[in-house]
Amino acid sequence: MIVMISLIALILSLALTAYIKDAMKRAGIVGKDIHKPEKPEVPEMGGLAIVLTVGILGALLGSDALAVFLLFGLIGVVDDITNLRQSHKVALSLLVSVPVAFLNVGRSVDVFGYSLNLGLLYPVFAVLFVTGSANLVNMLAGFNGLEVGTSAIILCFLALITEGTARDLALIGLGASLGFLWWNRYPARVFPGDTGTLSLGALIGLVGILGKVEVYTAIMLIPHFLDFTIKALGVRFGVRKHGRTEVLPDGTLKAPPYPSFLGTIMKRVRVTEPKLVAIVWGIEFILGLLVWVLSQLP
Repeated sequence: MIVMISLIALILSLALTAYIKDAMKRAGIVGKDIHKPEKPEVPEMGGLAIVLTVGILGALLGSDALAVFLLFGLIGVVDDITNLRQSHKVALSLLVSVPVAFLNVGRSVDVFGYSLNLGLLYPVFAVLFVTGSANLVNMLAGFNGLEVGTSAIILCFLALITEGTARDLALIGLGASLGFLWWNRYPARVFPGDTGTLSLGALIGLVGILGKVEVYTAIMLIPHFLDFTIKALGVRFGVRKHGRTEVLPDGTLKAPPYPSFLGTIMKRVRVTEPKLVAIVWGIEFILGLLVWVLSQLP
Protein backbone atom coordinates (compact mmCIF):
# COMPACT_ATOMS: atom_id res chain seq x y z
CA MET A 1 0.00 0.00 0.00
CA ILE A 2 2.87 2.38 0.85
CA VAL A 3 4.57 1.83 -2.50
CA MET A 4 1.21 2.05 -4.27
CA ILE A 5 0.59 5.61 -3.01
CA SER A 6 3.85 6.86 -4.51
CA LEU A 7 3.33 4.89 -7.71
CA ILE A 8 -0.15 6.32 -8.28
CA ALA A 9 1.16 9.82 -7.58
CA LEU A 10 4.05 9.31 -10.00
CA ILE A 11 1.79 8.10 -12.83
CA LEU A 12 -0.77 10.86 -12.24
CA SER A 13 1.95 13.51 -12.13
CA LEU A 14 3.55 12.18 -15.31
CA ALA A 15 0.26 12.42 -17.18
CA LEU A 16 -0.80 15.79 -15.75
CA THR A 17 2.59 17.36 -16.43
CA ALA A 18 2.48 16.21 -20.07
CA TYR A 19 -0.96 17.77 -20.45
CA ILE A 20 -0.19 21.01 -18.61
CA LYS A 21 3.11 21.68 -20.40
CA ASP A 22 1.35 21.39 -23.76
CA ALA A 23 -1.51 23.59 -22.55
CA MET A 24 0.91 26.26 -21.30
CA LYS A 25 2.84 26.19 -24.57
CA ARG A 26 -0.37 26.68 -26.58
CA ALA A 27 -1.33 29.57 -24.29
CA GLY A 28 2.07 31.20 -24.74
CA ILE A 29 2.94 30.87 -21.05
CA VAL A 30 6.63 30.17 -21.55
CA GLY A 31 10.00 31.28 -20.24
CA LYS A 32 13.50 31.25 -21.66
CA ASP A 33 15.91 28.58 -20.43
CA ILE A 34 18.71 31.09 -19.88
CA HIS A 35 21.34 28.48 -19.04
CA LYS A 36 21.35 27.07 -22.56
CA PRO A 37 23.35 28.74 -25.36
CA GLU A 38 20.30 28.82 -27.64
CA LYS A 39 17.97 29.94 -24.79
CA PRO A 40 14.94 27.85 -25.85
CA GLU A 41 11.42 28.72 -24.73
CA VAL A 42 10.03 26.28 -22.16
CA PRO A 43 6.45 26.06 -20.83
CA GLU A 44 6.04 27.61 -17.37
CA MET A 45 3.76 26.86 -14.38
CA GLY A 46 4.13 23.11 -14.79
CA GLY A 47 4.05 22.89 -11.01
CA LEU A 48 0.27 22.87 -11.33
CA ALA A 49 0.66 19.14 -12.00
CA ILE A 50 2.29 18.69 -8.59
CA VAL A 51 -0.40 20.78 -6.89
CA LEU A 52 -3.18 18.81 -8.56
CA THR A 53 -1.58 15.42 -7.86
CA VAL A 54 -0.99 16.11 -4.17
CA GLY A 55 -4.38 17.82 -3.89
CA ILE A 56 -6.32 14.93 -5.45
CA LEU A 57 -4.55 12.12 -3.59
CA GLY A 58 -4.08 14.11 -0.39
CA ALA A 59 -7.82 14.75 -0.19
CA LEU A 60 -8.27 11.02 0.40
CA LEU A 61 -6.30 11.40 3.64
CA GLY A 62 -8.60 14.08 5.00
CA SER A 63 -5.73 16.14 6.43
CA ASP A 64 -6.41 19.72 7.50
CA ALA A 65 -2.91 20.61 6.33
CA LEU A 66 -3.88 20.04 2.70
CA ALA A 67 -5.70 23.40 2.53
CA VAL A 68 -2.47 25.20 3.43
CA PHE A 69 -0.61 23.33 0.70
CA LEU A 70 -3.23 24.29 -1.88
CA LEU A 71 -3.16 27.93 -0.77
CA PHE A 72 0.59 28.02 -1.33
CA GLY A 73 -0.04 26.64 -4.80
CA LEU A 74 -2.46 29.54 -5.36
CA ILE A 75 0.18 32.06 -4.25
CA GLY A 76 2.56 30.43 -6.70
CA VAL A 77 0.05 30.85 -9.54
CA VAL A 78 -0.42 34.53 -8.69
CA ASP A 79 3.35 34.99 -8.48
CA ASP A 80 3.97 33.29 -11.82
CA ILE A 81 1.39 35.53 -13.47
CA THR A 82 2.18 38.86 -11.76
CA ASN A 83 5.79 38.44 -10.54
CA LEU A 84 5.16 39.38 -6.90
CA ARG A 85 7.78 41.22 -4.88
CA GLN A 86 9.66 38.95 -2.48
CA SER A 87 8.31 40.86 0.51
CA HIS A 88 4.73 40.43 -0.75
CA LYS A 89 5.36 36.74 -1.33
CA VAL A 90 6.55 36.28 2.25
CA ALA A 91 3.61 38.28 3.63
CA LEU A 92 1.10 36.15 1.71
CA SER A 93 2.95 33.01 2.83
CA LEU A 94 2.59 34.04 6.46
CA LEU A 95 -1.11 34.73 5.92
CA VAL A 96 -1.94 31.34 4.39
CA SER A 97 0.23 29.55 6.98
CA VAL A 98 -1.96 30.76 9.87
CA PRO A 99 -4.15 27.60 9.84
CA VAL A 100 -1.02 25.59 10.71
CA ALA A 101 -1.19 27.17 14.18
CA PHE A 102 -4.44 25.25 14.77
CA LEU A 103 -3.31 21.81 13.64
CA ASN A 104 -3.79 19.09 16.23
CA VAL A 105 -0.13 18.34 16.87
CA GLY A 106 2.02 18.30 19.99
CA ARG A 107 3.69 21.52 21.10
CA SER A 108 7.11 20.02 21.68
CA VAL A 109 10.05 19.74 19.29
CA ASP A 110 12.28 16.69 19.25
CA VAL A 111 15.91 17.83 19.38
CA PHE A 112 17.87 14.60 18.88
CA GLY A 113 15.94 12.72 21.52
CA TYR A 114 15.39 15.66 23.86
CA SER A 115 11.84 17.01 23.94
CA LEU A 116 11.72 20.81 23.94
CA ASN A 117 8.25 22.02 24.90
CA LEU A 118 7.53 25.37 23.25
CA GLY A 119 4.07 25.67 24.78
CA LEU A 120 2.20 28.74 23.55
CA LEU A 121 5.10 29.64 21.25
CA TYR A 122 4.68 26.49 19.15
CA PRO A 123 1.82 27.82 16.94
CA VAL A 124 3.97 30.83 16.04
CA PHE A 125 6.93 28.55 15.41
CA ALA A 126 4.82 26.28 13.17
CA VAL A 127 3.59 29.19 11.04
CA LEU A 128 7.12 30.54 10.61
CA PHE A 129 8.46 27.04 9.91
CA VAL A 130 6.10 26.38 7.00
CA THR A 131 6.54 29.92 5.65
CA GLY A 132 10.31 29.58 5.83
CA SER A 133 10.35 26.14 4.24
CA ALA A 134 8.20 27.27 1.31
CA ASN A 135 10.25 30.37 0.55
CA LEU A 136 13.64 28.70 1.03
CA VAL A 137 12.79 26.01 -1.53
CA ASN A 138 11.46 28.72 -3.83
CA MET A 139 14.74 30.66 -3.67
CA LEU A 140 17.23 27.83 -4.34
CA ALA A 141 16.14 27.37 -7.94
CA GLY A 142 16.82 28.21 -11.56
CA PHE A 143 18.48 25.10 -12.99
CA ASN A 144 16.85 22.12 -14.68
CA GLY A 145 15.66 19.63 -12.08
CA LEU A 146 17.30 21.41 -9.15
CA GLU A 147 14.39 22.43 -6.94
CA VAL A 148 12.13 19.48 -7.71
CA GLY A 149 14.99 16.98 -7.38
CA THR A 150 16.13 18.29 -4.00
CA SER A 151 12.51 18.34 -2.80
CA ALA A 152 12.06 14.71 -3.90
CA ILE A 153 15.15 13.69 -1.90
CA ILE A 154 13.92 15.54 1.20
CA LEU A 155 10.43 14.02 0.94
CA CYS A 156 11.93 10.55 0.47
CA PHE A 157 13.87 10.75 3.72
CA LEU A 158 10.95 12.38 5.53
CA ALA A 159 8.83 9.40 4.49
CA LEU A 160 11.45 7.10 6.04
CA ILE A 161 11.40 8.81 9.44
CA THR A 162 7.70 9.65 9.83
CA GLU A 163 4.46 7.72 10.26
CA GLY A 164 0.75 8.12 9.56
CA THR A 165 -0.55 11.12 7.62
CA ALA A 166 2.88 12.79 7.52
CA ARG A 167 4.41 9.75 5.85
CA ASP A 168 1.53 9.41 3.39
CA LEU A 169 1.81 13.08 2.36
CA ALA A 170 5.57 12.72 1.97
CA LEU A 171 5.09 9.66 -0.26
CA ILE A 172 2.47 11.41 -2.38
CA GLY A 173 4.77 14.41 -2.70
CA LEU A 174 7.67 12.13 -3.60
CA GLY A 175 5.71 10.42 -6.36
CA ALA A 176 4.41 13.74 -7.68
CA SER A 177 7.93 15.19 -7.71
CA LEU A 178 9.45 12.22 -9.52
CA GLY A 179 6.69 12.24 -12.13
CA PHE A 180 7.28 15.93 -12.76
CA LEU A 181 11.07 15.48 -12.72
CA TRP A 182 10.85 13.22 -15.76
CA TRP A 183 9.83 16.29 -17.77
CA ASN A 184 11.89 18.82 -15.78
CA ARG A 185 15.27 17.04 -15.80
CA TYR A 186 18.00 18.35 -18.10
CA PRO A 187 17.18 19.48 -20.74
CA ALA A 188 13.93 20.68 -19.18
CA ARG A 189 10.75 20.43 -21.21
CA VAL A 190 8.74 22.27 -18.56
CA PHE A 191 9.47 24.57 -15.61
CA PRO A 192 7.73 24.21 -12.21
CA GLY A 193 7.41 27.95 -11.72
CA ASP A 194 6.77 29.36 -8.26
CA THR A 195 3.55 27.34 -8.38
CA GLY A 196 5.65 24.21 -7.99
CA THR A 197 8.48 25.43 -5.80
CA LEU A 198 6.36 27.25 -3.22
CA SER A 199 3.91 24.36 -2.89
CA LEU A 200 6.67 21.74 -2.59
CA GLY A 201 8.44 23.85 0.03
CA ALA A 202 5.20 24.21 1.96
CA LEU A 203 4.60 20.46 1.75
CA ILE A 204 8.05 19.78 3.20
CA GLY A 205 7.33 22.14 6.09
CA LEU A 206 3.88 20.63 6.70
CA VAL A 207 5.27 17.08 6.76
CA GLY A 208 7.89 18.25 9.24
CA ILE A 209 5.20 19.68 11.53
CA LEU A 210 2.75 16.76 11.20
CA GLY A 211 5.50 14.17 11.65
CA LYS A 212 7.11 16.05 14.56
CA VAL A 213 10.47 15.99 12.76
CA GLU A 214 11.00 19.71 12.56
CA VAL A 215 14.72 19.63 13.41
CA TYR A 216 15.45 16.85 10.92
CA THR A 217 13.57 18.77 8.23
CA ALA A 218 15.58 21.89 9.03
CA ILE A 219 18.83 19.94 8.62
CA MET A 220 17.83 18.90 5.12
CA LEU A 221 17.05 22.52 4.29
CA ILE A 222 20.60 23.65 5.16
CA PRO A 223 21.63 24.23 1.50
CA HIS A 224 18.55 26.39 1.00
CA PHE A 225 19.24 28.32 4.22
CA LEU A 226 22.90 28.82 3.25
CA ASP A 227 21.81 30.25 -0.09
CA PHE A 228 19.44 32.68 1.63
CA THR A 229 22.07 33.67 4.22
CA ILE A 230 24.83 34.26 1.67
CA LYS A 231 22.54 36.43 -0.45
CA ALA A 232 21.25 38.33 2.59
CA LEU A 233 24.77 39.02 3.89
CA GLY A 234 25.79 40.19 0.44
CA VAL A 235 23.02 42.78 0.48
CA ARG A 236 23.80 43.66 4.11
CA PHE A 237 27.41 44.48 3.27
CA GLY A 238 26.62 46.43 0.15
CA VAL A 239 27.03 43.78 -2.54
CA ARG A 240 24.19 44.81 -4.83
CA LYS A 241 25.52 43.57 -8.14
CA HIS A 242 23.00 42.22 -10.60
CA GLY A 243 23.50 39.71 -13.35
CA ARG A 244 23.02 36.11 -14.30
CA THR A 245 24.99 32.92 -14.47
CA GLU A 246 26.75 32.81 -17.83
CA VAL A 247 27.13 29.74 -20.04
CA LEU A 248 30.64 29.62 -21.52
CA PRO A 249 31.31 28.24 -25.02
CA ASP A 250 32.40 24.86 -23.58
CA GLY A 251 29.09 24.51 -21.72
CA THR A 252 30.49 25.25 -18.26
CA LEU A 253 28.93 27.85 -16.01
CA LYS A 254 30.39 31.17 -14.87
CA ALA A 255 29.14 32.27 -11.46
CA PRO A 256 26.86 35.34 -11.30
CA PRO A 257 28.36 38.58 -9.92
CA TYR A 258 26.35 38.41 -6.70
CA PRO A 259 27.16 35.98 -3.81
CA SER A 260 25.09 32.79 -3.59
CA PHE A 261 25.40 29.16 -2.55
CA LEU A 262 25.30 27.93 -6.14
CA GLY A 263 27.73 30.65 -7.21
CA THR A 264 30.17 29.45 -4.56
CA ILE A 265 30.08 25.96 -6.05
CA MET A 266 30.63 27.36 -9.55
CA LYS A 267 33.67 29.30 -8.38
CA ARG A 268 35.26 26.26 -6.76
CA VAL A 269 34.37 23.56 -9.29
CA ARG A 270 34.19 23.73 -13.07
CA VAL A 271 30.64 22.59 -13.72
CA THR A 272 28.04 22.24 -16.43
CA GLU A 273 24.38 22.67 -15.52
CA PRO A 274 23.74 18.91 -15.06
CA LYS A 275 26.90 18.58 -12.92
CA LEU A 276 25.93 21.53 -10.73
CA VAL A 277 22.50 20.03 -10.12
CA ALA A 278 24.04 16.60 -9.42
CA ILE A 279 26.37 18.15 -6.81
CA VAL A 280 23.47 19.80 -4.99
CA TRP A 281 21.47 16.56 -5.18
CA GLY A 282 24.48 14.75 -3.72
CA ILE A 283 24.74 17.21 -0.84
CA GLU A 284 21.03 16.81 -0.18
CA PHE A 285 21.30 13.02 -0.25
CA ILE A 286 24.16 13.08 2.27
CA LEU A 287 22.11 15.32 4.56
CA GLY A 288 19.19 12.90 4.17
CA LEU A 289 21.39 9.97 5.18
CA LEU A 290 22.62 11.96 8.19
CA VAL A 291 19.04 12.68 9.21
CA TRP A 292 18.07 9.02 8.84
CA VAL A 293 21.02 7.91 11.00
CA LEU A 294 20.25 10.52 13.67
CA SER A 295 16.59 9.50 13.73
CA GLN A 296 17.59 5.89 14.44
CA LEU A 297 19.68 6.74 17.50
CA PRO A 298 18.12 5.73 20.84
